[in-house]
Amino acid sequence: MKALKITGAAIGVVIVVLALVLIVGVPSGFLTSMIQDRAERATGYRLTIDGTTKVSLWPSLNVTLTDLTLQDPKDREGLHRITVASLTADMTLSSVWSGHPEISELIVNKPVLYRPLLRERDRDRAVPVTSVPADEADHFSIEHIKLVDGTIVASNARDHVEARIEAINAGVTIDPDRKIKVTGTARAAGNPIKFDLGATPPPPPVGHQNMPVELSLDAPGLLHGPLTARAEVRLNGPLVMINSLSGNLGDGAFNGWASVDVASKPLVKVDLDFQRFEIGAAASGTQVTRTWSDAPIDLIRLNYVDAQIKISAAEASIDQARFAPAEIDATLAAGVLKASFPNLGTYGGQSSGEIIVDASSGNPVYAMHCDLVGVRALPLLSGLADFDKIDGKMQAKIAARTTGASQRAIMANLSGNAFLNFQDGQIRGLNVAQMIRSLTASPLSGWQEQQEQATDLSQLSASFKIDRGQAVTTDLNLVGPLVKVTGTGTIDLGTKMLGFRVEPKLVLTTQGQGRTSDPVGFGVPVLIDGPWEQPRIYPDMAGIFDNPDAAYAKLKEMGKGLFNGNNAGALGGLLNGLSGLTGNQSNSSGTPGGNPNSDSLGGLGQTLGGLIQQGLGGGRNRSIPSRSDDAGTASQPAPAPPPQAAENEAGQPSTQDSQPMNDVLKQLFNRSPN
Repeated sequence: MKALKITGAAIGVVIVVLALVLIVGVPSGFLTSMIQDRAERATGYRLTIDGTTKVSLWPSLNVTLTDLTLQDPKDREGLHRITVASLTADMTLSSVWSGHPEISELIVNKPVLYRPLLRERDRDRAVPVTSVPADEADHFSIEHIKLVDGTIVASNARDHVEARIEAINAGVTIDPDRKIKVTGTARAAGNPIKFDLGATPPPPPVGHQNMPVELSLDAPGLLHGPLTARAEVRLNGPLVMINSLSGNLGDGAFNGWASVDVASKPLVKVDLDFQRFEIGAAASGTQVTRTWSDAPIDLIRLNYVDAQIKISAAEASIDQARFAPAEIDATLAAGVLKASFPNLGTYGGQSSGEIIVDASSGNPVYAMHCDLVGVRALPLLSGLADFDKIDGKMQAKIAARTTGASQRAIMANLSGNAFLNFQDGQIRGLNVAQMIRSLTASPLSGWQEQQEQATDLSQLSASFKIDRGQAVTTDLNLVGPLVKVTGTGTIDLGTKMLGFRVEPKLVLTTQGQGRTSDPVGFGVPVLIDGPWEQPRIYPDMAGIFDNPDAAYAKLKEMGKGLFNGNNAGALGGLLNGLSGLTGNQSNSSGTPGGNPNSDSLGGLGQTLGGLIQQGLGGGRNRSIPSRSDDAGTASQPAPAPPPQAAENEAGQPSTQDSQPMNDVLKQLFNRSPN
């Protein structure tokens, strides 16, 4: 009886121990060496398990390993390694007993992949790439892998540079036909990423065999639109070859090929043809700021990848500017990016040039040259620089060089040369002739822009010498109907300030280029200075801000010079040319005195046309002297006396004072002569 009791007690103890093993698990260090050996043969890395290894038998066989490190055995600095907080595998006991483990789920918790950022290619430091032998690959299978809170860290300790892709959560499903499906999310530089990958690997060994791959990637902060692609991928050691590549990036379809050599410093080669290709962030709603940004522009990452890129597109976009067709060839080596565009179709014209960015040092260096011929200025300038004030056919030659790690530094250090020429267009929102008239009453603050107004131009040209952000011109020249402006000045590109001294003149003909009449001077130069979006504009008269009333009284007297005897003939010719525009067609011979097919003259033409009706023409009550058909000479209005002869020797007012001239002066300059 006593023996039975002892036996029963022993059986009870065994049952309790087995129950604890099934429910709680037991340390199983004997599995460690086997797992380490298997992992090294499969990956080429050395596996270190610094935590615990546990086995649980209920409700299924479950193996849990903690604090794992998978590292390149040749890497003493720990540049190539993977750490895992915990690894859990569920499998059936029957599959283990059969020698072919079938893992139903593998959970990888908080894995971190460390990758060095190398400035030079060094194959001796390449990541080891091995393949699982075919016989060993058939010894186990995995149905589902769950990746929880993973991270990829790429760093360079010498440059103090680190890039991360964080919060990687993904699920991997592998069906019996070896079809792999990967779905997940992540974050890069604060931007969300959603990805979906499908592949069908060939039977082992996978190397040197084509593998169909499909990819879907949505990264709103990094790409202009969702990316979908399909290709044939072939692995050749560390070289990944991507052939028969096709897909869509946003609304643009593409096709071509690519390759990536992941040994040491990555080398990327891409040759793609797009229907539509976009570069840069969308600029809609962008606000023009008063100052350049001091935010650092980080280009140091250009040092850690080499690339050869060729992109062609039926249509390409840079911000809101459009080019069709487009071809870009770019190379990136040792931190120097060279991008050339030999022939860009640009708004009815052509552009070509090259951009070089040298980021190999701590202070990036930029260089560029470009030529533009026959390009319509308005859509190009508004798309690239949010500048919509000038329209017309544009020709430009620009060669510049600068350094800096922020917008402000880049613009402040700019040096080079630029030539700009606009033809047969207009200055939008600005009536130069009306501004000239307004200057006789008060200085202006800003450009006095009005959307419904414009100044037609036959030509606007200037050449600039740029040194340390100071763009200097000595040959500013604007020619248009009724207006001519010449001048010199400086634009401070770093502070967005300008200072110009210009000579505005009225041209007494509706012609632009090829005019025959001499221009009538405003009388004094005009200064334009201050912020370029809101400058001060005022006549260059000594003491104008000390005693504005006296200065403008003097300016009023100067304004009479527009209509003195020396300019009477020119004025008469102008009025004769404008008479057809105002409805007054009478002349000495009764023939029409104007061109009924003439175009609108804009603000100044309307002003002078109105003056003919109201002041000089007097509607039907006055006639304008015109060329006599019999005499063949032009009769001219009586000359007005110069300002210094306003009074005779007896102190009486001059009898040559003309009321029509007073009316012109009053309406043109907003002041009466007295």
